[in-house]
Amino acid sequence: MPATTNAYHLGPKAPTLQLHRASSLRPSAQPMARVAGQQLAAALLLLTSAAAARAIAIGSPAYNVVPRLSSFQEHAAAVPRLSFEEHAIDDDYGGDGVGGGAASAAGGKGLVGNPVVAEIVNKRLKGLTATFARSIRSQLGYCIKDTDSEWDAAFNFTKDTSFLNNCMKQTNGDLHQRVCTAAEMKFYFNSLIESGEETRWEKSYVRPNKNCNLSSWIDGCEPGWACSAGEQKVDLQDAKDIPYRADDCQACCPGFFCPHALTCMIPCPLGAYCPLSTLNKTTGICDPYNYQPPAGNPNHTCGSADNWADVMSTDDVFCPAGFYCPSTTQKLPCSSGYYCRKGSTSQTRCYKKSACPPNSVNQDITIFGMLLVIASCLVLLIIYNFSGQLLTNREKKQAKSREAAARYAKETAQARERWKTARDVAKKASTGLQSQLSRTFSRKQKPGQPGGMSSKGMMPSVGTDGAGKKSNLPDMISSLEENPDGPEGFQMEIGDKTGKKMPKGKQMHSRSQIFKYAYGQIEKEKAIQQEMEENDNNMSLSGVVSMAKEHEVGSRMPIEVAFKDLTLTLTGSKKKILRSVTGKLMPGRVAAVMGPSGAGKTTFLSAVAGKATGCDTSGLVLINGKVEPIRAYKRIIGFVPQDDIVHGNLTVEENLWFNARCRLAADMSKAEKVLVVERVIESLGLQPVRDSLVGTVEQRGISGGQRKRVNVGVEMVMEPSVLILDEPTSGLDSASSLLLLRALRREALEGVNISMVVHQPSYTLYRMFDDLILLAKGGMTVYHGPVKKVEEYFSGLGIVVPDRVNPPDYYIDILEGIVKPNMSAGVTVKDLPLRWMLHNGYDVPRDMLRSTSGSGSSSRGGADPSSPGADASPSFLSEMWANIKDTIMQKKDEFDYNKSTLDLSNRNTPGILRQYRYFLGRVGKQRLREARILAVDYLILCLAGICLGTLAKVSDETFGALGYTYTVIAVSLLCKIGALRSFALDKIYYWRERASGMSSLAYFLAKDTIDHFNTIVKPIVYLSMFYFFNNPRSSIWENYVVIVALVYCVTGIGYTLAIFFQPGSAQLWSALLPVVLTLIATQQKDTIIADLCYTKWALEAFVIANAHNYTGVWLITRCGSLQSNGYDISNRSLCLWVLVANGVIFRCIAFFCMVVFQKH
Repeated sequence: MPATTNAYHLGPKAPTLQLHRASSLRPSAQPMARVAGQQLAAALLLLTSAAAARAIAIGSPAYNVVPRLSSFQEHAAAVPRLSFEEHAIDDDYGGDGVGGGAASAAGGKGLVGNPVVAEIVNKRLKGLTATFARSIRSQLGYCIKDTDSEWDAAFNFTKDTSFLNNCMKQTNGDLHQRVCTAAEMKFYFNSLIESGEETRWEKSYVRPNKNCNLSSWIDGCEPGWACSAGEQKVDLQDAKDIPYRADDCQACCPGFFCPHALTCMIPCPLGAYCPLSTLNKTTGICDPYNYQPPAGNPNHTCGSADNWADVMSTDDVFCPAGFYCPSTTQKLPCSSGYYCRKGSTSQTRCYKKSACPPNSVNQDITIFGMLLVIASCLVLLIIYNFSGQLLTNREKKQAKSREAAARYAKETAQARERWKTARDVAKKASTGLQSQLSRTFSRKQKPGQPGGMSSKGMMPSVGTDGAGKKSNLPDMISSLEENPDGPEGFQMEIGDKTGKKMPKGKQMHSRSQIFKYAYGQIEKEKAIQQEMEENDNNMSLSGVVSMAKEHEVGSRMPIEVAFKDLTLTLTGSKKKILRSVTGKLMPGRVAAVMGPSGAGKTTFLSAVAGKATGCDTSGLVLINGKVEPIRAYKRIIGFVPQDDIVHGNLTVEENLWFNARCRLAADMSKAEKVLVVERVIESLGLQPVRDSLVGTVEQRGISGGQRKRVNVGVEMVMEPSVLILDEPTSGLDSASSLLLLRALRREALEGVNISMVVHQPSYTLYRMFDDLILLAKGGMTVYHGPVKKVEEYFSGLGIVVPDRVNPPDYYIDILEGIVKPNMSAGVTVKDLPLRWMLHNGYDVPRDMLRSTSGSGSSSRGGADPSSPGADASPSFLSEMWANIKDTIMQKKDEFDYNKSTLDLSNRNTPGILRQYRYFLGRVGKQRLREARILAVDYLILCLAGICLGTLAKVSDETFGALGYTYTVIAVSLLCKIGALRSFALDKIYYWRERASGMSSLAYFLAKDTIDHFNTIVKPIVYLSMFYFFNNPRSSIWENYVVIVALVYCVTGIGYTLAIFFQPGSAQLWSALLPVVLTLIATQQKDTIIADLCYTKWALEAFVIANAHNYTGVWLITRCGSLQSNGYDISNRSLCLWVLVANGVIFRCIAFFCMVVFQKH
């Protein structure tokens, strides 16, 4: 439709002042054109005025120029005059140049194509450029990073100056008198910006000025027209005075735009298409610029462009999509195999195999995204299969070496048994034969015998001889015949051959040597244990120690735990869950803690181990007779929880081997560590399932009983001095329980202090315990002493176990109240704890004396209903305050527990770096076995990239701000949820490992290091779909760097949420935070709150990466968009560093929460 006009009548002969277009800014786009403000206008006018002057300088050699600048006159006098021909205007521009003035007649006296004049103009304009550059950097620094390169991209016309030549021809060499000065352009931009708020959404007016006002409105004031300044001197740098222009008004030259209400021309920037418009007789509009020629003036024709602003308001000036404009007056269709975006100065070659028909706006590179996804999947599959195959081959080699070593050790043991049997038979048959055999096979030397070489040095090597053949069984038998009692028959020869015994396992490096040594020692220990069982199953502690020394059985640091009046009271409620427990746990003995449900068995062991939190502890706990915190010995104390806390995605051997490497002494040789692990596997009967995954709820693995034994083995492999077990036999059959208890008995043989909670053990298991701790309800001791004397003690109280009844079951039934025994006169079940205290001479609390004397007291320790305040119910506020106090106290206990304490264990475990390496290997294996979960994550990211790449197109008007907003939300949400699995599912495993003395920092860094794989791969997966479906102007590398920084940032946030919250709450926070922070960042711009949101920096980095690729005609659009969003084009590196800094900060917060706020 025709533009609205407003007329101002100045008298009978005054021209009609018509503001035809009102502005070339369409109403919907005007705010974006004006949002840059006063500084944008001032800087742009400096930019364009200098560019206009440069354009004149570039084009001046082609035609006769009359230099009116005084500085050129002295040079003109020295240059020969050249002839001048008046040229007609080309018909290509559709006009005859008729306007308000005549052609300049002075041109014939000018200089024709003089290079000296051109050089002088160029030098002066270069100086002008340096002057403008400082102003542009200070005023447009937020959208122009490199002034020179941006200037060249917008106004460097050296490649094609034909439009300047034609304009010189059209204006008869008067071009420099028609170009706007700095004052005129400043006036123009200020008029656009300062138009009132009431007219901003409808029209924009140029204020009346010297040339166009109420009393003077010439043809040059119309849109698309300009006039000459005539003979007056014009200084293009003059930013104060507007020159008077009223001569020779004519249509604006193609390649320039002439604003309405101004009588000068401004060159169009590169990427624009500014031809001479044509009149559409149907609409009366000058196409393609959408302004009307003045009515009543048939000689006034359509001119060139009338404005240049942002793309939303002056879209008709931009070179259309599907075409490219090498100059501002030339538009060429895009060829096949190329694509041309809007505002292009050249056509861009399409990728091979991509679909690019003629006039393509963009290339279809979806196929490359598919290929990238396929290639990424193939690479991941290769890595997965290669790693899996590598691990499988390694496990096969280990299994082969292990089986060969076990077979060799068994053959050696069998040979020894056969020889011992034969020797015993020979001894019984004949004394003479016995003497003869003794003289023949003995190789022991007398003290005075020369040679000095021990029998150990004469031991032949086993395994393979020099020729590589296996030594046969007769050779081993011959070796045993020489020394049947020597321990060397169970191990291969190591060290030198001079007879000097080398430390165990010190010089063993090959896998076969290590396994032979380990299985030889295991067979030796089996023989010792069998010999001990044959001698006396109930051998005293001194006998056990003496036999252990005789057979060189290793011993550990003995720890005796004594406790006196140990009492635990729940914080805030004053309820005692453990009362006045006194006793002692001895090294080398196995103690069983029994009692009915609610007796405080687990609480008692937790208090002894120093793990009781949320309660007040009173009494004394002595370590080897000294008042020392038991947590100072945590590196040599093993605690087996009731729940089976073992990694389900690791095999049995991997679980045990990891704990052995991290918790055994750092200076222990690998052979000795292998021996420890193999001994535990053998003693717990886990050999058949050693290479099987333990299994999880989702993935079935080993049986429940085997899992329970693995749970115990995790603590046994660290060779503890104190081993506390919470119901280790629950869920086990009698055979498995017997196997487990035998393994524990073997640990006690080495001086380990073992105590365990058991429920209803069989009589066979019951007789295998050394001590019994029997607790009644309320946490009071009924009996604490040797198992052999328990029946004697209770018999003295009149409690006699009936025939064929298991004693522990009978005692527990009595304490539970199920069985009513015939006890001594005056003794009841509730008096049993008091009787035990009196029997041992312990101090009896006064409240226990009163409770036993009262007839109405409850055996459960309940409050007396008649006591004062028993019926008074606490108020809501007091109850709430009590809950707050309880929570604070519990947190304080947890913090105190997690503080570093004195280390008295005398064991130097591996440092942080070595543990970091061990954790790294374990987490890597776990991630390989979770490949399906990762594949699902990648699939979801691919789908998100397809959806957002298809629906949220990156528009040229906003540089893709909307599409990138969705990207920030989607990537943040999906990557946070993926990061939750790193810590949310492993909390309970970490708590157990942390309590045992493992490094929290090594654990955290290993998890984070493995997750960097996702930090690198997930952006590739997402961009392979989003980028190739959307194809923004920024490169895929620029987008990849931003997403990598974003993923690193949100992964740290995910760690914090996973550690601080429960899994359900963490998932809700992960979904909520990206949306809320993105809304804050996009709505509350330029505020401190927005700067604290990582989404603001991610979105700014995306937009800046895209804005860098919009140059030339896009300059005003870029500046307006960046300023409206509060972005700075120089902040790209800052944005990336802020994202990385956020990731580091949140990782530090997550680590702090993991260490301090540990749950128990």
